[in-house]
Amino acid sequence: MKDTDSSHCTRSGPGATGPCDAPGPETPGTPGESLFGPGSEFHRFFNDPRWALAVVRATVLEAAHPQIGAALADNSSFVVHPWRRLRNTLVSLQRMFGADEEIRQREAARLNRLHRRLSGTDARNRPYDAMDPEVRAWVVATLFESSVTMCRLSGQPLGQTTMERLYAEFRAFLAALGDEEGHLPSTLPEFWQYYDRMVAEELQNTEALRIILFKLFEHLPAPPLFAGLPTVWATGRALAGPVIGTITVASLPEAFRRRAGLPEVPGAQTLMQSAYMAARLAGALPDNWLQTENVVGLLHLSPDGDGPGAERLAALRGRMKRAGALFRLIAPVPAQEDATGGTEHRRSARAFFTEVLDQTGDGYLDWPDLAAMARELCSRLDLDEPEETRLYDAFAAWWRELQAALDVDGDGRVSEEEYAAAAPSLAGPALIRVAETLFDAADADGNQFIDAEEYRALFRRGFGRSVADAEGRYSRSAFVRDFLSFMSGRRRSTLYDPLLSDA
Repeated sequence: MKDTDSSHCTRSGPGATGPCDAPGPETPGTPGESLFGPGSEFHRFFNDPRWALAVVRATVLEAAHPQIGAALADNSSFVVHPWRRLRNTLVSLQRMFGADEEIRQREAARLNRLHRRLSGTDARNRPYDAMDPEVRAWVVATLFESSVTMCRLSGQPLGQTTMERLYAEFRAFLAALGDEEGHLPSTLPEFWQYYDRMVAEELQNTEALRIILFKLFEHLPAPPLFAGLPTVWATGRALAGPVIGTITVASLPEAFRRRAGLPEVPGAQTLMQSAYMAARLAGALPDNWLQTENVVGLLHLSPDGDGPGAERLAALRGRMKRAGALFRLIAPVPAQEDATGGTEHRRSARAFFTEVLDQTGDGYLDWPDLAAMARELCSRLDLDEPEETRLYDAFAAWWRELQAALDVDGDGRVSEEEYAAAAPSLAGPALIRVAETLFDAADADGNQFIDAEEYRALFRRGFGRSVADAEGRYSRSAFVRDFLSFMSGRRRSTLYDPLLSDA
């Protein structure tokens, strides 16, 4: 296969760093924990700037699989909350490829519970199931193949030994999920045959693929860091969005591009290779600039947060606002409501519907939207299986209440118009159960109060903040009242916005 021919790794140019420069042990199939942790090939890839392009490419190849595409279109919040999805994916990969076996097993169990809840039928009544082992194998295959391709496109192809080592790690990742390694071929030559067959026979121009390429990149919502700075974000997105889309399409297998009818932009191949080369040269930057978790953490800083670096963030936002004023002089952008208000800032019913309730961004409220909320809360709070099930059950009961009260036309979902017309009070018994489940997850000692340490732990886990001055105790009734105030009073909240409405 032309796109995956392996060649010996060579250094080229200043700052040519990356996984190829430090190949792993000569025995690619070494069993045990040596396939995970700091010494793994994946660990070297994780903070490689090129990997950002590779992950986007892998996501597109996943979405082109009919079952995965259908699951994404029906259940995923990636269009409305892409930065949240990015963070969750990176955190999960860190846990799965880390050295701690206990953490890996816990994360694998969490992923399996999540995938068991993702099944159904697509618009053509074809079934999909996220637990299908062939489907899960394809997800892992796209990550491996895109990692290999990113090195080739940046002029630094992987050596055979390094490639075999990396492939063994991805097969071990699949095995850690409980799937048989045999769902991916045992050798690299067999893998490339499998990959070619999947591209030629299975991949399609799915709705999810079109959404990613032609909607997400062009309408990418601002991360919390840029909340309230619409001019700055819109200007950057207008430049970067089409470029990212063009680079991604150009990097896909040529046979699939033609079959799917994806546009051939003049100069796209040159632009793509230049982008990969530039990302490779970025490896010369200081190490602390390239730590993936630092970059993602920066993107998730909230403008009204009180965590480390808040003062520097406030100064940075001040400069960006001044830059935005200059941009408006050149190319005016329609004003948007500043979303950085405090706890007393209220939303309209329509804004609440769009920013909080419609998690999948399809213009309707139905079960996948509430399931997305439950998934996010379970992930952020790292709930065990009993608590997770209880929270999902509470959200399911809330959905039944909403459907009974608001679904006027009986189509099984609630439109924005139906919601806004009713302007309902959402604080029913089921929503109270949701709040109480969250309270119990935070009340570690079960004394019916969240003390100062539990409060700080809740903020660190769920809200990604550092709260050093929490004093006193937080009662069950006060916690439930505040949660219901957010969900039914439609008040912006420095507590719950980072969980449920920030991108």
